[in-house]
Amino acid sequence: MRLIMIAVTLRIPRLFLAAMAFAVVAAPVAARATPLDASAGPLADLQMRLSHVAGHAPGRVGIAIEDLATGMTSGINASESLPAASTIKIPVMIEVFKQMELGALDLNTRVHLERHDKDYGWGDLSGARVGSVRSVKDLLWLMITDSDNTATNMLIRLVGRTHINATMATLGLESTHLRDDIRTETDSIRYTLRSSPHDMVKMLDGIARDRLVDAWSSQQMLAILTGQRHNTLLPMALPKDIKIAHKTGSLHDTLNDVGIVYHDNEPYVIAVMTTQLPNLDLGRRFIRKVSRIAYDELGRFASWRVDNGIAAFAADHPNEPIAQALAPGALTPDEAMWNAAPGLRPSTEAEPSN
Repeated sequence: MRLIMIAVTLRIPRLFLAAMAFAVVAAPVAARATPLDASAGPLADLQMRLSHVAGHAPGRVGIAIEDLATGMTSGINASESLPAASTIKIPVMIEVFKQMELGALDLNTRVHLERHDKDYGWGDLSGARVGSVRSVKDLLWLMITDSDNTATNMLIRLVGRTHINATMATLGLESTHLRDDIRTETDSIRYTLRSSPHDMVKMLDGIARDRLVDAWSSQQMLAILTGQRHNTLLPMALPKDIKIAHKTGSLHDTLNDVGIVYHDNEPYVIAVMTTQLPNLDLGRRFIRKVSRIAYDELGRFASWRVDNGIAAFAADHPNEPIAQALAPGALTPDEAMWNAAPGLRPSTEAEPSN
């Protein structure tokens, strides 16, 4: 199993520009007279424990973990391309917010359900009548918090799979690709929806730092991810009061969970991806074990960091309190910024009943 060793990065802001003015940047770390020593202290213990648990993994696994205050990372097979399952819905969400920033649509834009959108693998919307209408706001919530596949296909059709892939390439995410909509009726979904722990952590890093698309978009994406209703993987091993913004994914032999864990004032990003599992229970136990290891070791690392005079994490723009996760339908559009351009506004025709 290939080992990705600890990487220490003094992050210098870099601007990634898409063809239509989309930006995300890495975050700076406070300057220090001496470099961080990752070979000593609790983060080295984290890498050692991850190596041990991965050596007894039930299938193919990839892990990436980042301490947001320092940008220091640890992982196993972090860059390996793996089946993304429903974690691919994070890139779809990012593209939706990007196109809102460009003025092509807004949270109130209405999308008609087409027959080809329907996927019966997961989600109540697959049973809705063809021609039914949902707002972008509602589809985002259904896609992430309920993991509704049909809602996801409606958004993919709205923003364009080509555009989603182009945005991922612009962000430097080499393993993240959508080669089809979400089609769970065949095993091809393992190969059409791909990502890696590294890519997932990089996306979530941008959201946590309020830098993915822009501060408002990052905060809204964070709120949606905090509303996740499938909480039996990463959160299960953590104290009940810990807040986590995350997205799960599963197939018949695959379990993934990726998220931002708010460990007091010491948040970290974690992505655990597993596939070729003999059974899903083994995958659940593995993800929970990694989650607890990360929580314990990064708690110790935070104390080490404070002792070494390294400041705690702070986003570029203060997030809304994480405890105030928004309820379905309660996203808060900035009207001055997020109204669609003339000619691109949603229709005002009456909605058909469901």
